[in-house]
Amino acid sequence: MSALSGIVTYRKPVIENIMSTYTSEDQRKVTTMRLIEMKRRGEKIAMLTAYDYSMAKLIDEAGVDVILVGDSASNVMAGNVTTLPMTLDQMIYHAKSVVKGARRALVVCDMPFGTYQGNPIEALNSAIRIMKESHAEAVKMEGGAEIRESIERILSAGIPVMGHLGLTPQSINKFGTYAVRAKEEAEANKLIEDAKMLEEIGCFGIVLEKIPAALAKRVAESVSIPVIGIGAGGGVDGQVLVMHDMLGINKDFSPKFLRRYADLATIINEAVGHYVSDVKTSDFPNEKEAY
Repeated sequence: MSALSGIVTYRKPVIENIMSTYTSEDQRKVTTMRLIEMKRRGEKIAMLTAYDYSMAKLIDEAGVDVILVGDSASNVMAGNVTTLPMTLDQMIYHAKSVVKGARRALVVCDMPFGTYQGNPIEALNSAIRIMKESHAEAVKMEGGAEIRESIERILSAGIPVMGHLGLTPQSINKFGTYAVRAKEEAEANKLIEDAKMLEEIGCFGIVLEKIPAALAKRVAESVSIPVIGIGAGGGVDGQVLVMHDMLGINKDFSPKFLRRYADLATIINEAVGHYVSDVKTSDFPNEKEAY
């Protein structure tokens, strides 16, 4: 393994060894119950975002356990500054595409802003649409006690729910910043209480975003359901990153917690540049590439 310019690269034999360990020995479909089993035996959970069929297929084949169809599509796919503009129809479209590419991974779809806050009936109807129209296998919701009734309503319909605490991007206008959350004792205590509440009412997992590592570890140890971190240190049960960030497609976002495993922005730019040059100079197509 080597790291050049902050990018981690792996030699082919290393990749093959990793793949044989985590995929060839166990091709069972990942379910919510299996994630809980993974936590019990101390097996870390690998989670990534995806928004389309082709990328979902690739990361599923690479052994990712959970694919999150994140409302981060608002940023990396639609070019918006926040996640707030994403609509339910748009999330269903992306989730439906991802489901077609995923065979092993559990597919979780974010419920977008405005589809569950403050109205449990609307929350249930939104979740039902996601499940019926996209065939996703679970939904994710941001918030704790303040959305308890909406979560319970969705769970009562047999729809699995993953919670999301800490930095909740859908509340960015309330916070006014993307800074680390729960550094103060009062907010930290509420976060722990919310995590226990989410487990108590039946959520199968929790995402913790951008909180102190020591607090995240406490949360993971205080609940029996998997805790997935993003900017929450290594003491949790798994990790999630936005695919475009970790693959170096989006290079404008460089938080402390992000590790880039490739520089696809440069690779793609160079490849397209070569294509443009070949077309301009009439080098492409050549005689072998013509009928």
